[in-house]
Amino acid sequence: MKNGHECYIIAAGDFHGLVQEPDDSDYIIAADAGYRICCEHNIIPDLVLGDFDSMGEMPEHPNVMELPVEKDDTDTMFAIKLGLERGYRNFFLYGCLGGSRSDHTMANLQSLLFIAKHGGRGWIYGENCVWTLIRNSSVRLEGRGDVAVFCPDGRAEGVCLRGLKYELEDAVITSDFPLGVSNSMKAPEAEIEVGNGALLIMYGSEIGEKD
Repeated sequence: MKNGHECYIIAAGDFHGLVQEPDDSDYIIAADAGYRICCEHNIIPDLVLGDFDSMGEMPEHPNVMELPVEKDDTDTMFAIKLGLERGYRNFFLYGCLGGSRSDHTMANLQSLLFIAKHGGRGWIYGENCVWTLIRNSSVRLEGRGDVAVFCPDGRAEGVCLRGLKYELEDAVITSDFPLGVSNSMKAPEAEIEVGNGALLIMYGSEIGEKD
């Protein structure tokens, strides 16, 4: 999954450690109180941005971008847009689930579709799970554990689930019926494919993506 030149975004939700370590070619953005998480876990961000309503104060960092409180973008979405503008296409998002704001969890899951529609791919890391989204493409998984597949964008056509307990072939799923919930790996490897549309995918942390 990691191939260099990734954008890491650390937000203020629940944090369970980095799954992969950033290197010098990666760009790390702390969104608002995500900076506190960075400080607690010895993560050095390249940029700290936000309106700092969660922080309650301006952070002491050499590269700070202060945003207005009243704006259309969440701090995390602003960080994503900034990463896209700087040419990053792989986004590893931490602290984007849980916390005290369930509305931000929903907003962060929606941001995966925004990233995909702008030519990128995002992964949100939670406790024992990973959320990602594919659009007009496929992903191969390996390992054992739970998998769930949702349509977040109206209608997804040509959906194939292979190697899972509940399989589909050239199916249509829609955003008003959660057909893909509570699935799991049946074979050592599985494939999830969508011909036209988007699929929001959750898999357990013991499952990995196969190149």
